[in-house]
Amino acid sequence: MANVTFKGTPMTLIGDEVKVGDAAPDFKVLDNDLNEVRLSDYSGQVRLISVVPSVDTGVCAEQTQRFNDAAEKLSNVKVLTVSMDLPFAQKRWIQANDIQHIDIFSDHKDADFAQQYGVLMEELRLLARSVFVIDSEGKVTYTEYVSEGTNHPDYEKALAAVKETK
Repeated sequence: MANVTFKGTPMTLIGDEVKVGDAAPDFKVLDNDLNEVRLSDYSGQVRLISVVPSVDTGVCAEQTQRFNDAAEKLSNVKVLTVSMDLPFAQKRWIQANDIQHIDIFSDHKDADFAQQYGVLMEELRLLARSVFVIDSEGKVTYTEYVSEGTNHPDYEKALAAVKETK
């Protein structure tokens, strides 16, 4: 399992760690209108999944904005952000921050994504910051479990992985 801390405190991650070469686990999350969405709804496309504890915090907001900006220049790639924020809060945040090129989903109801991808921080019931790239056939081609939850992911590596993935 990935070793993750949050503000220096070790976290227990619940779920199975996803590795490069694995078949991407399907999951269900809620969109901002409380509709259930699955990873399989985006099959046939390259997907980058950006995982943040809460879009209402500085590093998470910047991560989400950076991937939104990058998504505008990517073709045949769907960028998804997942957090434990309530869908209503996500919707307000999207509107306030002019997010137009990515989809943001809530895992608050069942923590299904969190458990499928091994990112549920048991002590906080928040998602561990991470990034996953999945090819159009459903194979994981890139993973990053950020070791300290208040740090940024490696944007350049994640975006390079997207560009190399078909």
